[in-house]
Amino acid sequence: MILEDRDKKNIKKKGGDSDLRYLSPLKIETKLEKKYCFFEKSNIKYIDYKDPTFLIKFLNAQGKILPRRITGTRQKNQNKLNSAIKRCRQIGLLPFVTDDLR
Repeated sequence: MILEDRDKKNIKKKGGDSDLRYLSPLKIETKLEKKYCFFEKSNIKYIDYKDPTFLIKFLNAQGKILPRRITGTRQKNQNKLNSAIKRCRQIGLLPFVTDDLR
């Protein structure tokens, strides 16, 4: 009996079952737009590594290369893009790491 009284007091201190609040489910809107390859749509055959303003579109704020699942580019074009960005970094037109690129 003593344990039961203590448990009741603890429940009352914590707020009990009557004070429980339930969150409503979040409404998450998903993108309905289909991803497409920017290079296929624009009919770009060659990705120029000497054009850093174009390559910045495919980098995040820290200077990391955005993955295919975000940009929607094909594997073939993503490989060309990666090598172009790496070459541009190597010759000094793009930074390797930065705090705020955009």
